[in-house]
Amino acid sequence: MSATTDKIKGNWNQLKGKVKQEFGDLTDDDLQYAAGKEDELLGKIQEKTGKTKEEVMSFIDQL
Repeated sequence: MSATTDKIKGNWNQLKGKVKQEFGDLTDDDLQYAAGKEDELLGKIQEKTGKTKEEVMSFIDQL
């Protein structure tokens, strides 16, 4: 399990606002998180922003 996954599991409600600020095209629906679905969430963020998985994970890790 990565640090990004741990961060998503533990603090997603707090992090969600910062992710929306950074990636303005994301909606609340895009950022719905369900336990065990971290990769799916990262994939949605990638798809909407055009960023690589590594870029998205790096941003989340920096929060």
